[in-house]
Amino acid sequence: MLPGVFYALIAGFLAALASSSAKLSLGADYLKGVCETARIWIDGQGNTTGVDTTACDWLHIPLRLLCGGLLFTCNAVMWTFFAKALRHSSSSARATVTTTASNFIFSAILGHVIFGETHATLWWVGIILTLTGLLVLHGSTPQAPRENVEKKYE
Repeated sequence: MLPGVFYALIAGFLAALASSSAKLSLGADYLKGVCETARIWIDGQGNTTGVDTTACDWLHIPLRLLCGGLLFTCNAVMWTFFAKALRHSSSSARATVTTTASNFIFSAILGHVIFGETHATLWWVGIILTLTGLLVLHGSTPQAPRENVEKKYE
């Protein structure tokens, strides 16, 4: 069961990374702003006057394409790990719920680190309920099929 959980956690992380890559590649001019900020930091001036931002006018395009490629790569690898999680888990529900919960958690972490996002209390209550359900699901033991038990006693 442990390898299945491990593969499901990796699949959830890759799904969160893919969605962050999609937001970077298709979102507003976030990459252009990061480029301009990095350019100011590299120049060491700390102000925007006199900083040449012409490189950032075109550099965000290959960065967006790179993020788009990362999106498709992460999705492909995520499905591979999710298939491994299904194969190594005792139930498909466990693998699915674990992947979904880890996707939510890693999305929150990446959203905070990359985009500076914060989440409302209701969002965190939902995550806690999801994790509680995950713990209940992982704590339950699979029952033997009922028809096998009846055939034993006949």
